[in-house]
Amino acid sequence: MKIEQQLVRENIKVLQPYSSARDEFSNTEREMIFLDANENPFDNGVNRYPDPQQLELKKELSFLKNVLTTQILLGNGSDEVLDLLFRAFCEPKVDNIITLPPTYGMYKVLAEINAVENREVLLTTEFEPNINEIISKADENTKLLFLCSPNNPTGNSFLEKNIETLLQSFKGLIIIDEAYIDFSSKKSWLKKLNEFPNLVIVQTLSKAYGMAGIRLGICYASEEIISILNRIKPPYNVNALTQQKALKRVLNPTKVKKEVNKILKQRNKLITKLSEISFVEKIYPTDANFVLIKVDNASKRYNQLLEKGIVIRNRATQPLCKNTLRLTVGTKRETKLLINALKEI
Repeated sequence: MKIEQQLVRENIKVLQPYSSARDEFSNTEREMIFLDANENPFDNGVNRYPDPQQLELKKELSFLKNVLTTQILLGNGSDEVLDLLFRAFCEPKVDNIITLPPTYGMYKVLAEINAVENREVLLTTEFEPNINEIISKADENTKLLFLCSPNNPTGNSFLEKNIETLLQSFKGLIIIDEAYIDFSSKKSWLKKLNEFPNLVIVQTLSKAYGMAGIRLGICYASEEIISILNRIKPPYNVNALTQQKALKRVLNPTKVKKEVNKILKQRNKLITKLSEISFVEKIYPTDANFVLIKVDNASKRYNQLLEKGIVIRNRATQPLCKNTLRLTVGTKRETKLLINALKEI
């Protein structure tokens, strides 16, 4: 039995998915009169239902990422993709997942929403996965392990050897959240997608592609896992406007790369200037579009910056993050204003 069939919930195995009108007929090679979906017939650009499988966008992503279209699932933001993984593989009040704080908070929230136990294993003091403890915490009902790499809020990418060890030893699915991968010098784990049947990679257009407002999340996995997720996703989960805007952006990778390079340039400048601020005690290494710093008093410095009209993120309540602030890399002007404000307080 394949790994995804071993892990999938029993009711999902026998589920008959909803078949929408556009699932049953999507041939667009000739002009057709569509009277099948009870749509308003008057053309206003969005009167028709969107492609439920987002095929045009998937074809471009397939070319860009060198994966099959059948290995791609698109969602209403990464949060929907993550929620689908819970609903497909985790039996409520029976199964459990493992998360590695400090990390992205939605993993824990989604576990609570889906009535799935969340077993937390703190990162090491170097912000790396504690492999031995992860393996000891897992049992036959541990279905998902979430690795955010580059990690939010710490900014670092996990060591490749540590991730590979987990892929070889963990019995459930390993979800690598690569929301910030475009800002990293490390390569995406997409290159290993076909080597590990339990590997799931989640990316987004919200960060490097600058499209947080359209809510487009991407899941890459084996064809079998994607088939299971397609079975339970809402029929029209990615709207037509999102598909159009995303396709236009994906078709212009050169512009995206230029913007990423500008952000990286400002990130380097920000790190250099932060080292000159007296109350900044530590600047953590980062592979993301943000920098985590340790200061003398996080709450005090956060409020002082607020008074100057600058909003950052206080991460002091997170494990291993005492007195830390997370600073997103902005434009050249925003970086200058932030540094000036830090010097003034």
